[in-house]
Amino acid sequence: MSKYTSFPEPMDDHNPFQDPAVTQHSSNTGYATLDLYNPFDNTTGPPPPYEATSPSAPPVTAQTPPSRTTPTEPRNYGSYNSQTAVNATTAELLRKQEELEKKARELERRERELESHSLGPGASRQNNWPPLPSFCPVGPCFYQDINVEISQRFQRTVTIMYYFWMFCTCTLLFNLVSSLAMFCVDSTGGVGLGLAILWALLFTPCSFVCWYRPVYKAFRSDSSFNFFVFFFVFFAQVGVYIIMTIGIPGWGFSGWIVSLAALKTSVPVGVIMMINAVLFTAQAAMGVVMLKRVHSLYRQTDASFQKAQAEFATGVMSNQAVRQAAASAATNAAQGAFTAPR
Repeated sequence: MSKYTSFPEPMDDHNPFQDPAVTQHSSNTGYATLDLYNPFDNTTGPPPPYEATSPSAPPVTAQTPPSRTTPTEPRNYGSYNSQTAVNATTAELLRKQEELEKKARELERRERELESHSLGPGASRQNNWPPLPSFCPVGPCFYQDINVEISQRFQRTVTIMYYFWMFCTCTLLFNLVSSLAMFCVDSTGGVGLGLAILWALLFTPCSFVCWYRPVYKAFRSDSSFNFFVFFFVFFAQVGVYIIMTIGIPGWGFSGWIVSLAALKTSVPVGVIMMINAVLFTAQAAMGVVMLKRVHSLYRQTDASFQKAQAEFATGVMSNQAVRQAAASAATNAAQGAFTAPR
């Protein structure tokens, strides 16, 4: 029997209520138990009720309700960069649309003006330049209307060239006055006065025909041939302006050399001639500026040297006098070939 039964030693005897599994559920002072409640105490009240402790709940975080955009508040459907790109594209499209509408209005205006100025089918416009009085035996030689014949893109440039031609004409007339004043104080300056009269009579009409009209027709019809005529003639004209500014004695130009020399003879005449020299200087500087400006506009057009050659050939062959001369020359050559002795 003792073989199968073993009793613990006295020293090994322990209190089962001291087991850790029991002591961890020890009494709580929050409620009364048998070891704490004494029924023989002089207490009239009932034992305190049992209050079970509930496990601590996790803290509840306050949730912010989703914000809603007002009707007037702009909504962002994408990133900031995408919105910026969309706005830039929209602005570019609006700008192009405004330019197209502006060009359309300009074309309509020019079409209405052309219709109002037309005299009928097959009729040509009446010349209006130079504006001469009706009693003058000589009538206008050209038709000129910058607002009608020149596109709005080049109207400012053509207008400046027209005013520049008028300024050159006035400068030549003032050169005639200063040369006359010099002749009044020095009778040996008769050659300069005569040449001043010649330059005023020669350069005024020739400059209008040789470089203003070509640039006018070049911008009117985008003519490559007229562009090259203008560049060739106006470049030579700018060289003449520089010679005018220098004022070589005996050439009829009241430039700086002649003006400074006139101060020794007469101060008032010298001052008048110096004013003329200043005008010649401004004329030469303005000529260089306008030459560069017209050249820059020429590079923006479709004009070229090949087109200028084609226009020249077409213009020559379309001239009735040239065709008659060519036909008569060919007829004479053929007749000479048949009648030649063999």
